[in-house]
Amino acid sequence: MYYVPDGTKIAGFYECRKCSERFLDTRVAPKLICPYCGEAPDMEIGPDDEMPQAEENATLIEVIENEDVEKYDTLLSLAITGGDYSWI
Repeated sequence: MYYVPDGTKIAGFYECRKCSERFLDTRVAPKLICPYCGEAPDMEIGPDDEMPQAEENATLIEVIENEDVEKYDTLLSLAITGGDYSWI
């Protein structure tokens, strides 16, 4: 699970078109590599193998600002944990 740090004033709300996960990120860009299904390059490849390319599958849905960042982070956290808010 990925969360934004406390005090974040601006964040991007993304959805991955490959795995359909939604997440917040402190980076705001039109597309990002999905932290759930994005593939990190394997550095132990053979000499005849090609280096895998990480695809930017997550697209920006909305830019979240100010106090809405904390609200979105809490709502996504509740959705991931199934509504168990006792840890908040």
